[in-house]
Amino acid sequence: MTVSADAYLAVVTETIARVAAAQRQNVADAADLIAAALRADGVVHAFGTGHSEALAMEIAGRAGGLVPTNRIALRDLVLIGGDPADVLGPKLERDPAVAHRLYELAPIRPQDVFVLASNSGVNGAMVEFASIVKERGHGLVAITSAQHSARMTSRHPSGRKLADFADVVLDNGAPYGDATLPLPGGGAVGAVSSITAALLAQQIVTEVVARLVAAGQRPPVYLSANITGGDEHNAELEARYAGRIRRGS
Repeated sequence: MTVSADAYLAVVTETIARVAAAQRQNVADAADLIAAALRADGVVHAFGTGHSEALAMEIAGRAGGLVPTNRIALRDLVLIGGDPADVLGPKLERDPAVAHRLYELAPIRPQDVFVLASNSGVNGAMVEFASIVKERGHGLVAITSAQHSARMTSRHPSGRKLADFADVVLDNGAPYGDATLPLPGGGAVGAVSSITAALLAQQIVTEVVARLVAAGQRPPVYLSANITGGDEHNAELEARYAGRIRRGS
């Protein structure tokens, strides 16, 4: 396989089609879970570490997305919890202990639901966070790479992985290692997990909105802040969830 923009496009196009077809029912199941939570006045909390934080940004606080959404991030330990900045680092996601602090810092209510993303699904913080979410009785949607996770040993003391805790698991279709185009000297280039995770996130959101509309409800959806009237529209909807959703961190 050649290494080129066209070769990458071909791989991405094929992967998107494969994921969309294979995950259709799982997308529907995730939408059912989230729509039920929203009808119960719940909020969707999204959490991802590393590049999987992009998934949380697709779910929470963007134009065309649901207003009752909150993004959880490792930097909440510093920005909200007051911890020193030097606690942050590339291996923090492997520490199960931080999950308890993140959960305590988040504005969570019993009826809330969670979307967690991890390509490998094995790092300690994410697995521990998933276990807490289920212990507290919340619904949980996981987005991960089935192929990558299957080839990894869990970094959590329990030996379990993110997918083991989820009510609904969506496979992002990424290969082991994420990158798709092999290089002559070893390794590969052209990761796909961010693209397919974004696809799944947007599909879930649109299906949730479809369910709310079918039930005769006006879905609480963001307008772009960069169009006329966007700020006013968004502020009115956000006021309904004051203290429960965070923006700007």
